[in-house]
Amino acid sequence: MTGQIKVGGWRHFGSFGDQRFASNGVSLAAPTSSGEPRLLSGDIGAWAVFEQQIYRMPNSDDRGIGIFARVSGAPADCNLVDVYADGGVELIGLSNARPDDKFGIAAGYAHVSKRAQTLDTDYARFVDPRWPVRSFEGLLTAVYQYQIKDGWTVQPNFQYIVHPGGGATAPASPLPGRALRNASVFGLRTTLKF
Repeated sequence: MTGQIKVGGWRHFGSFGDQRFASNGVSLAAPTSSGEPRLLSGDIGAWAVFEQQIYRMPNSDDRGIGIFARVSGAPADCNLVDVYADGGVELIGLSNARPDDKFGIAAGYAHVSKRAQTLDTDYARFVDPRWPVRSFEGLLTAVYQYQIKDGWTVQPNFQYIVHPGGGATAPASPLPGRALRNASVFGLRTTLKF
């Protein structure tokens, strides 16, 4: 069984907009706001990836069942999402009749940073008391990669998104204070290699 753990981090130099405060030190939602976010110097973060094959088909290196998990984190002051995690299962070539087909299911979670949530609270106080506070976005997905012939695959997929945008509003909606509804997305991808 093969598996691996990778850990890393990043540091970005430059300026990044604060998720709550304006350049003049008040909330971006306040009537006295400059309208420009306060600039913060640099950004950092860390991530980890775990992958493990838990079942291998006899006489094969890559066919079988694998699991994965990923997590990352970054400071809340200049990042809309401060914690992200996902994980899933991938089944590769479990049928001898379809050795190159793949099926996977996964779930993901993105946490809206406390700084961005506090900005939403400010909007509720200064702009509209119905303003929702963003919290998280969740994702459930399933995908099947069907090999039509060597070099040609078709891949239908389905995604269900919980709290799109973390529970953000639709500004152009007739109900601007209402959070976006959960969404279902169906997709189809084909790849041709020659």
